[in-house]
Amino acid sequence: MILDAQTLAILEWVAAGLGVINVALLIFRTVWNFPFGIASVAMYIFVFWEKLLYAEAALQVFFVLAQLWGWWLWVRVGSDDNRVPVRWLDWPSRAVWFAVTAAVSLNLGWVLHRFTNAAMPYADSAIAGASVAAQILLGLRRVENWIMWIAIDIAAMGLYINRGLYPTTGLYGCFLVLSLFGLKEWLEAARKQAKELAGT
Repeated sequence: MILDAQTLAILEWVAAGLGVINVALLIFRTVWNFPFGIASVAMYIFVFWEKLLYAEAALQVFFVLAQLWGWWLWVRVGSDDNRVPVRWLDWPSRAVWFAVTAAVSLNLGWVLHRFTNAAMPYADSAIAGASVAAQILLGLRRVENWIMWIAIDIAAMGLYINRGLYPTTGLYGCFLVLSLFGLKEWLEAARKQAKELAGT
């Protein structure tokens, strides 16, 4: 163990708090969510590594990069009210996202099971694979990201309870509630944008 138990607990609580701020700002489609998200996931790299959740730890490295990319994309889009526009995927794109996410998750689970001492390799990898897909969809401003996050939050809570990560379980409970609000907000935004386009 690199970090002592007390330091790890403090790090987990701070990361959880920053994560809540990140998702709360995401709901309202503001680019200022990204600094909080980057700080949160950077701290979680250490938390998950110490708890032998290697896919989750690696996922946080991806999240740092994905949030930097998302930040860049959202700033480029810009808007008068600081809220980026959103839209849906089409059905063929949804099928491709689902198939690729499932394939990546299963293969990562097999690698973790075969070559590491990961605590729950298939559950860990399923959450990691879906989270990668959801984060990319978030960067692309697709409404489906919230549907994926809702499923991820439910699955992650079970995993984190199993590993004794109670503040993180609470965080994902908050994420679940926030994701439901996020879905509602983005659905309304997508409908409003569709009406505006239809009216022009």
